[in-house]
Amino acid sequence: MSSGLYLHDTGEGRETLVLVHGFAGSHRIWDRVLPFLSAELRVLAPDLPGHGRSLDLAGAGKAKACAAAVINALDERGVNHFHLAGHSFGGAVAVLMALQVPERVKTLTLLAPGGFGPEIDGDILAQRARASDAKAMQAALEAMMGQGKAVSQAMLDHAMQLAERAGQREKLIEISDLISHGGRQGAFPKAMLEALGMPVRVAWGTADAILPVRQSDGLPSSFAVHRFEGLGHMLPEEAPQAMADLLSEAVDTSS
Repeated sequence: MSSGLYLHDTGEGRETLVLVHGFAGSHRIWDRVLPFLSAELRVLAPDLPGHGRSLDLAGAGKAKACAAAVINALDERGVNHFHLAGHSFGGAVAVLMALQVPERVKTLTLLAPGGFGPEIDGDILAQRARASDAKAMQAALEAMMGQGKAVSQAMLDHAMQLAERAGQREKLIEISDLISHGGRQGAFPKAMLEALGMPVRVAWGTADAILPVRQSDGLPSSFAVHRFEGLGHMLPEEAPQAMADLLSEAVDTSS
């Protein structure tokens, strides 16, 4: 029986890269990153439960349930070993996947990941969840971007298309309440992060308004931490080539 999770499948190659989007995203958040990746790389990008084409699946906003859903979808496709990356809430999902099936995850790349500290700007998440017209959506997206970074028309169009899906806005409001509790989020104990045995790369924008860059301090010494001056929370949108370079480096150095 199919898991029902939507999994966008592109490219062909010996190496497989799984890309996990964050809150209020979909597989489309990687659109600007993909052109900078090798054409000889298979890329699998899910819509997490509660988002896009996986809107009605159980487990929305619960990182552990989302991790299990993605692993099940990969099992159905016979994907045994893969490189893994996650953005924001998808970063927390990716960490849990790597902890659950460490023997299958070749490398882990985390872009402004959730769960690395208790602070989170829940007001911006709620603003994004409740945005119902282009003006409100533009303002919500701008709040997530870095210094002087403009919201592209493609980014705005994608956000509006997602929000206009029947039931999506209500689901995002529900998810934002699950992720943030009075400006706090659940955080991984350091021992859990230290248990990650595969190569781990972490990227963070110094102007991230959702998850402060200080959450990238004090990580396990084995982690390679990259801080990007002036960038905000939406790293795949703000710096697609730089993010693709990190992903390519992960794949190339482990192959």
